[in-house]
Amino acid sequence: MNDAYHKLMDRIRDHGRLHAVEQLLDWDQETYMPSGGVKPRAELTALISGLAHERLVAEETGKLLSDAQAGDDDHIAQTNLRETRRAFERASRIPTALVKEIAHAGAMAKDAWAKARQDDKFQDFAPHLEKMVDLKKQVAEHVGYDTEPYDALMDEFEPGAKSAGIDTLFAALGERTAAFLRQIQASPTKPDFSILTRHYPRAQQEPLSRRMAECLHFDFGSGRIDVTVHPFCTSMGGASDVRITTRYMEDFLPAAMFGTMHETGHALYEQGLLAEHAFTPAGEAVSLGIHESQSRMWENLVGRSRAFWEYHYGDVQKMFPDSLGNVSLDEFYRAINTVSPSFIRVEADELTYNLHITLRFQIERAMIKGDIKVADVPEAWNAKMRELLGVVPPNNTEGCLQDIHWSMGIFGYFPTYALGNLYAAQFFDKASTDIPDLFERIAKNDHQPLLGWLRQNIHQHGQRFRAGELIERVTGKPLSIEPFMKHVTEKFSRVYGLKS
Repeated sequence: MNDAYHKLMDRIRDHGRLHAVEQLLDWDQETYMPSGGVKPRAELTALISGLAHERLVAEETGKLLSDAQAGDDDHIAQTNLRETRRAFERASRIPTALVKEIAHAGAMAKDAWAKARQDDKFQDFAPHLEKMVDLKKQVAEHVGYDTEPYDALMDEFEPGAKSAGIDTLFAALGERTAAFLRQIQASPTKPDFSILTRHYPRAQQEPLSRRMAECLHFDFGSGRIDVTVHPFCTSMGGASDVRITTRYMEDFLPAAMFGTMHETGHALYEQGLLAEHAFTPAGEAVSLGIHESQSRMWENLVGRSRAFWEYHYGDVQKMFPDSLGNVSLDEFYRAINTVSPSFIRVEADELTYNLHITLRFQIERAMIKGDIKVADVPEAWNAKMRELLGVVPPNNTEGCLQDIHWSMGIFGYFPTYALGNLYAAQFFDKASTDIPDLFERIAKNDHQPLLGWLRQNIHQHGQRFRAGELIERVTGKPLSIEPFMKHVTEKFSRVYGLKS
């Protein structure tokens, strides 16, 4: 490493700190900010976003990138240079004015979305969505693409991913999912899902959420849980300040319980990144697909396993005696693993969840292409729901208004959710081989072996390896739908009494 490299990293750390300020502003808007603060918050967010962008694309950054050097055996410096160059080249194509406009529009659109969702008035959100679609189209044109504009947007979240490849992958996954779903629906064995829709007071759910996070080793000394409309995880200082949110529904226990486990999975990744490399690529997550693999792993492969509930169910039963007092462990386990096409993505079962992602991928890709107008989104959404899941939401609140993502302008993000499911199953399959007594440990509330495995094989590397390389290095195979299909087939065959 030479002097230019150290100066470059100082600039990149400052860029990361400015981005952390932007994250803090966003977190506050989603949790505690009074509703009257939307307009000034939009101005603050735009200012910080613009400052961060200007620092990244400054002439000085480019000069330092040209002069910086890293030793052949210094993988930290090599990672930082490679990923900084990628970020610099991409950001340099986008005008700062456009970056600021997107930040401002997003802050305004999130507030409009929340109100439209509550009131079931898509028409009130539509102008904000139209503006955001136009702004993101501009980003795609500035960044450039070989085949279609959606690729330029997806590349921000899953570097190297292409729409055509995702389309092929989702088609194969959808075909296998639909075939197995038909078998499940034909089974006379049906879990009692109504168990989960009884009355579960928030006063008891709040300590349960904290318990779930604590047992998975979320560090509350460097993090916290708050409440919001749409749960998320964010980091403001690398591993030292990681915040998760959840939402409580007194007539649906899984919303907060599994939602907290999901966001804890994200948080464990953030808390597992090496603190000494905070605000540099070596201390940041590989991709959103890999990030999602961590949340889906802890939520589903651990949190919905029978082994997990062998330890926790008795205590949870005591927390809700009126609703669970006469429910056996087997009944509860089968209820939380009910497979049934539903309206809400974040409440979907493991099998049909990916179909929700396919729907969003197809619709937002078409919006960016210009094949679907914003005014036609509700109709297109319902048609896709009928085609892929066989159900149609009764309103837009449970349909096209359910997710916050489009209001934030993060088009190209949704595919990473399904990729995360596939990565999670493949990682977990390998972890189960490397830790032969993994489920016995889980049944004893000992999650350290799995967390340690993830720290060693995924978290500590930061962005050293791209997602495709990482999955192959860790598991010995490229990404495949087979581990996921094996997992859901074996699990739900047992739940529904099918021959696997």
